[in-house]
Amino acid sequence: MAKMTVQLASLPVKESYVTLEEKSGEVSITSLPYKIVGEQNSRVALTSAQVQSSKKTPHVTYSVVHAIQGRLRLRVPRLRNDKDYGQRLQTLLEADPLVTTVKIKPAAASLVVNYKASAVTDAKMRSRLGCLMIAASDPGIVLLNPKKVSPQEEEKPWPGMQLSVLATGLAVLGGPLGVAVPPIVTAGTIALATLPVFKRAVDGIVKERKLSIDFLDFIAIAITTVQGQFLTPSLMLSLIEIGENIRDRTARSSKMQTLDLLGSLGQFAWVERDGEKTQIPIQQVLPGDTVIVYPGEQIPIDGTILRGKALLDEQKLTGESVPILKKQGQSVFASTLVREGQVYILAERIGNDTRAGQSIKLMEEAPVHDTRMENHATRIAEIAVVPTLLLGAAVFAVTRNPVRVASILTLDLCTGIRVSIPTTVLAALSYAARQGILIRSGRALEQLAEIDTIVFDKTGTLTQGEVAVIGVDSYNPEVTHDRILAIAAAAEQRLTHPVAEAIVRYAEAQQVAIPSRSKWDYKLGLGVKAEIDGETVYVGSERFLRQEGVDMAALNGNGHKATSVIYVASNGQLQGKIRYSDILRPESREVISQLMTVEGVEVHMLTGDNKRTATTVAAELGIAPAHTHAEAFPEQKATVVRGLHEQGKTVAFVGDGINDSPALAYADVSVSFAHGSEIARETADVVLMQNDLHGLLEAIAIARQAKSLIRQNTGIVAIPNLGALLVAVLFGLNPLAATVVNNGSTIVAGVNGLRPILKQSPKKALPAER
Repeated sequence: MAKMTVQLASLPVKESYVTLEEKSGEVSITSLPYKIVGEQNSRVALTSAQVQSSKKTPHVTYSVVHAIQGRLRLRVPRLRNDKDYGQRLQTLLEADPLVTTVKIKPAAASLVVNYKASAVTDAKMRSRLGCLMIAASDPGIVLLNPKKVSPQEEEKPWPGMQLSVLATGLAVLGGPLGVAVPPIVTAGTIALATLPVFKRAVDGIVKERKLSIDFLDFIAIAITTVQGQFLTPSLMLSLIEIGENIRDRTARSSKMQTLDLLGSLGQFAWVERDGEKTQIPIQQVLPGDTVIVYPGEQIPIDGTILRGKALLDEQKLTGESVPILKKQGQSVFASTLVREGQVYILAERIGNDTRAGQSIKLMEEAPVHDTRMENHATRIAEIAVVPTLLLGAAVFAVTRNPVRVASILTLDLCTGIRVSIPTTVLAALSYAARQGILIRSGRALEQLAEIDTIVFDKTGTLTQGEVAVIGVDSYNPEVTHDRILAIAAAAEQRLTHPVAEAIVRYAEAQQVAIPSRSKWDYKLGLGVKAEIDGETVYVGSERFLRQEGVDMAALNGNGHKATSVIYVASNGQLQGKIRYSDILRPESREVISQLMTVEGVEVHMLTGDNKRTATTVAAELGIAPAHTHAEAFPEQKATVVRGLHEQGKTVAFVGDGINDSPALAYADVSVSFAHGSEIARETADVVLMQNDLHGLLEAIAIARQAKSLIRQNTGIVAIPNLGALLVAVLFGLNPLAATVVNNGSTIVAGVNGLRPILKQSPKKALPAER
């Protein structure tokens, strides 16, 4: 049995220790006397009513059943027998800012925790859970800041669907089946089921100052109910509720989640204060602090390098695919990664004031569209309200027959349109999900069918987002390409630079035998010198080789123009070069070509890369120079998208990084990948779960077919209802017959709308229909 004592550094605690004992996969936690106190800016603040004596130390045993990144399943035997402990633990876990969801099953002694994997490692999260399980053992623990765990209870939904189904059942029993059901019971059930319709009708009159389709529905239901024709209003109510439920399911909440930049940068930062290095919560870093960033860490602030140098990966922020060497006096930005080196940075901007923070702010300030199916289903239906009311009034004035009026109001087109169109949308979204395409809302589907312009981010979207070797050239006829690659890979092995990793990967893929190296010396941002097979080998930039006295005459003065090249020399002579690039995705050319030639879409490319690189990539893809935008920071990307939108274009933007999030937010339709940054995924209307651009073509095809089906369904509903309406006006029509026509057309349209999910071959792309 192994014992260790750990400080509760992951919680805002003082004088807090626990003892962990591990045996046979189970961890036993025993607390020493402790006191947990909240800090001023802490979201989780705990306190103990009494400091327990060491004679009564709480004891918690647990085992990890299953663990993946972002999710832990634990078995905690105490949960089975201690209900109060389970409630306290649930409260503390729900209050923790790193925890997203908690599920406790006492009967199975099971605890499942989903957490923000981007903000904390698995090991730290396990330690944090251990601390919280100990804290929950103390009955005196109370939550000082119950902000997260005490939300207002959600209002329970009105059981409209259940009531309408019950009313239909009672109407069938009391009508066609002849069962003696008191009319007051059936009428009362219909009245209760009608309350949501009545409320929406009143809201339309009072708040929106218009007669809505709900008003028309309410009048028809009221007339037929008063006449004792209970089957007609109950069927109407059932269909209305079906339509409302489908509409809500295909809608996306317009309230966007607050995206926390600091949460994606880790929990702590090293600062130098009064000559001492201290690790503090990232939220406590202040402008003027000296922040120290080590290899493998993200820079948490914007600032200027005071001393040191580092190789920085800025792809998340700028889209630049190749790391950049930065030294004293140069500016660095939050969310960029230190690949190699160590730097001391003067903090100038923190949190939302950083360039990455401003990207998030731009995104949050973007217009949020009403996505509760603000589509032409409602618009078309509402156009028919006033004419239907006027027609009903005219017929009543002539015939004084309320039955004929009820028939006219029943044949209102509204119900069929309101049910069939959301059904089509829901079917299309379901089919898209089966194809690995997440479309978040009905509005996104509608806009996707209308797009005429698509803007692509380059790095990680059109390209693979990582450096790859594209060729090896020899300057010495006596030295083969394989030999150049072999000695370069030997010199570069175990270095963390992306180009070094790419060379080693390429050598392994080419099955080149990589010799061993003895002594080696790596110069940050320049290259590496190594002893290999008795030769002194240099691999690096032209400047590095010249500094080392290598004869570079073979370049003929052209070497400086090739920036995506690394040179290889041995024994003072230039032997060859290795060309590398951020290569295109295999499907990029095909997808771009099909978008422009088949779909008739205007394609633009945005990138943070330099103009020369951007132009080269655009030429490979067939994108016009006028549609290529280089050296674009997030704010410029958003400006380009806004400009296209202001020209009257319907714009889709495809990107996957923090630097893309503002442009994603301002586009009519935003598209990202499942492997993109968390912020990009949250911003996107469409997420390609298979990380393949072919999914974009599939999504457009699905959207256009859905649009075609919506047009068909409108005709399916309108034609029979208009025909029946003509009969009702001229000759009269029984309300039940009118309901059959109305509901029958609705059912036919609904089934037609389900065609996408009835397809036999889910892998087959849907045809593009305009």
